Amino acid sequence: MPKPIILASKSPRRQELMKLLGLDFTIELKDVDESYPEGLNPAQIAMYISEKKASAFAAPADQIVLTADTIVAINNEILGKPKDREDAQRMLRMLSGAKHEVYTGVTLVQGEKILSFNEISTVFCRSVGDDEIDFYIDQYQPFDKAGSYGIQDWWGLAVVQKIDGSYTNVMGLPTERLYRELGSF
Repeated sequence: MPKPIILASKSPRRQELMKLLGLDFTIELKDVDESYPEGLNPAQIAMYISEKKASAFAAPADQIVLTADTIVAINNEILGKPKDREDAQRMLRMLSGAKHEVYTGVTLVQGEKILSFNEISTVFCRSVGDDEIDFYIDQYQPFDKAGSYGIQDWWGLAVVQKIDGSYTNVMGLPTERLYRELGSF
């Protein structure tokens, strides 16, 4: 495997996935404005923000900086992190009985070398009522998650019917692709 990695993410899910991959990494955070230009599609937004996060670092030659951004979209509408309980309820109602896409943009930087890629997964959810949505919000507090849910918790276990694509992409980091890309980076 490559040189040690600087993971520029406060996501506990990304950190857990990196540990499970057995990668040598440290965490370093920078404040980055996550706005993006109008007219980008969800895949372009994920890539744009990932690259923007990477540009905040002076990439050392002896380490790799890894940044990522995950976008949840339904019918090309972006579902970010919920602002409050009502926003989480709105998003989860939209996902109920529908399919949606999860896009993760990943950027690797080492010195002058830059590699960006993205993965897309399609997630299918069964229909749920307001009582299940309220239970989920009360028990799992999904306020730090794009789309207001975590694939690794109750929503993923009880509501998600199937996934076309990478499961870990839905968690926020497409590990199989990342591992391959790091091997050739």
